[in-house]
Amino acid sequence: MDLRQLPALNAIKAFEAAARHESFSRAADELFVTHGAVSHQIRALEAELGVVLFTRAGKRIQLTEIGRRYASQVRAALMTLADATREIRAGDRERRLVVSMLSSFAARWVTPRIGGFIEAHPQWDLELLSTNALADFSRDDIDVAIRFGFGVYPGLHAELLLEEIFFPACAPDFNGGALPQTPADLAHVPLLRSDEELWRPWFDAAGLGDWPEPKRGVLYQDSSNLLQAAIDGQGVALTRRSLAMHEIAAGRLVRLFDIDGPSPWQYFFICSPQMIQTGRVKAFRDWVFAEVARFRLLFEHACAENQSSASLAQLTPAPPTTPPQR
Repeated sequence: MDLRQLPALNAIKAFEAAARHESFSRAADELFVTHGAVSHQIRALEAELGVVLFTRAGKRIQLTEIGRRYASQVRAALMTLADATREIRAGDRERRLVVSMLSSFAARWVTPRIGGFIEAHPQWDLELLSTNALADFSRDDIDVAIRFGFGVYPGLHAELLLEEIFFPACAPDFNGGALPQTPADLAHVPLLRSDEELWRPWFDAAGLGDWPEPKRGVLYQDSSNLLQAAIDGQGVALTRRSLAMHEIAAGRLVRLFDIDGPSPWQYFFICSPQMIQTGRVKAFRDWVFAEVARFRLLFEHACAENQSSASLAQLTPAPPTTPPQR
């Protein structure tokens, strides 16, 4: 058998996912690539094989008969490869701790703290999977997930880890240091937007119920990028407490007003029931809940200092200006 005649593995994986979902878009989401990349891989595979694997009608696709037969054989071959890989990895799997979480939470909350866990538990080989895709415990090789959601996870061990709130924040030198003093002042400054942090619920909490959701300006898809834009002085962002606290404590952001916006989602510690008593999962659980307790205290302290600094700034008279020379 000449293995050089085999199609590229990426094309085979794209075909298998597209065949299983009968959707290029869902295959792209699963493989963390673009719709166009999947479509290109499938067309290249069809050209290499000299057959049509899918019929296309607008955005809808359907396997041809030969595509269906090929998909069944490809899936069996990939499963055999996955089983062989899993068997090889089994020797060191007990030392690996695989944790899945949102990219923004990993970057802004976990990464600044994770060194303590690694130092305390050198026996575990920690892998942090930063992804916005929902982890599937029945398919993905993960031990723990920290999910940002409603808390309904049938068949899984789920514990509330951290309540979330939203509030406006900006850089301390934003607008030359002349920061908004009341919620109504936000009408005169750029409001940064995100798909995940919507302003309307906070407007309601602040008594601005007639204010519409902002429609102008850059729309950030990732909450970490939104936060960075606020740090860089581009405007006022509606931030999550979990992501903004580290920046507030460091003085890179200032919380505006003492008004919390409600969050329909909270952070949950998730794992399969059989994993909760394993040494590596128990160690991570104990660590992350202890860090959350410290986080709450640090947040309260940082916000108290933030409010005191803001009040002092309001009470301090501006220095007299020098008359212009004539």
